[in-house]
Amino acid sequence: MSTTAVTQEGPAAVAAAPTVGNHVRDYWRRVRGGDIGALPAVAGLLVLCTIFSIMRPSFLTAGNFANLLTQGAAVTLIAMGLVFVLLLGEIDLSAGFASGVCAAVLANVVTVIGYPWYVAVLAAVLTGVVIGTALGFLVAKIGIPSFVVTLAGFLAFQGVVLLLMEEGRNISVRDPVLVAIANNNLPPALGWALAAFAVAGFAAVQLLRYRKRAARGLINDPLTVVLGRIIMLALVLGLAVYVLNLERSRNVLITSLKGVPIVVPIIAVLLVVWTFVLKRTSYGRHIYAVGGNKEAARRAGINVDRIRISVFVICSTMAAIGGIVAASRANSVDPNTGGSNVLLYAVGAAVIGGTSLFGGKGRVLDAVLGGAVVAVIANGMGLMGYSSGVKYVVTGVVLLLAASVDALSRRRASATGNR
Repeated sequence: MSTTAVTQEGPAAVAAAPTVGNHVRDYWRRVRGGDIGALPAVAGLLVLCTIFSIMRPSFLTAGNFANLLTQGAAVTLIAMGLVFVLLLGEIDLSAGFASGVCAAVLANVVTVIGYPWYVAVLAAVLTGVVIGTALGFLVAKIGIPSFVVTLAGFLAFQGVVLLLMEEGRNISVRDPVLVAIANNNLPPALGWALAAFAVAGFAAVQLLRYRKRAARGLINDPLTVVLGRIIMLALVLGLAVYVLNLERSRNVLITSLKGVPIVVPIIAVLLVVWTFVLKRTSYGRHIYAVGGNKEAARRAGINVDRIRISVFVICSTMAAIGGIVAASRANSVDPNTGGSNVLLYAVGAAVIGGTSLFGGKGRVLDAVLGGAVVAVIANGMGLMGYSSGVKYVVTGVVLLLAASVDALSRRRASATGNR
């Protein structure tokens, strides 16, 4: 009887109190097995920042840091939506010009027609929902490959933007609320308060999860690792807020420029929301299931068509939000809004961050990390005086390396049985 009790309690005790050494060894075992996650993106970001900081000390200034965050905001938001489509092994080539269409709707509603900013934002977002529903329906119900559907959308939406802008007109966006999104900053005290709230919320989630798993006798991360994550987030956010709260204005007598850009908490909130959707809801699990094996998901009772339509709706909705941010940053909308390299950078951001082009693997955080890499490349090379051609070449090489790492890691995972 006594022996039985010890046997039952033993696994729970071991699971509840793992060692840091075992945790590290397990992590590297997963990495060697092909599960590298966002490691290449984080490593690349550190290397790029180090190189640019050495070659151009101005790269590390508070002003340039704030510029980096706003410079890559629109692309990052569009990339966050593309992650959902890529998780199914699909693609949306129209996301860039879809954001342009939504931005054009915003500008026409708020400037030409004269409605309030919230009506314009709602109209832009609803336009994104309609676009995503149409694309998803054609892919899921009609059976047209997403590449063809969204390529057609790429061409058609470019024409829609021209029609909405009357073949080349530039519409100014002067509403103070809309302009503030990508151009204004939070008061320094509010920045500290939001950072403290974020750390407290993250700590509560991490510790509650640790407690629940320990109580059920499940395999758990060491408490030291959990506390280390919380401390690391606190240090990163604290340093970021401190730097952004430094005075960035060259003439304080005329204007003061300090604080966290307003667009940063917007991205942070969307990151938390979409991460929760993917990781903590049955809908998110269904997305991964369909991306991993569509037929198996169908046999398991998942409505595959509904999932496929919904991810295009999310993608186009995020493209609409990205278009709003782009319009805010430029204070206007023109026929080139959403065009040029927007789509390429957005897809590149998702893939560079670690989202697989083959489906079934990725996180919304990947878009943020990849967006940071793309922004750092463009910003750093701009400071060094390189031409746009060199920037495109370097960004393309980084994207190719990311795709190669993804393909090799999947092959490794398949060979080791970790797929």
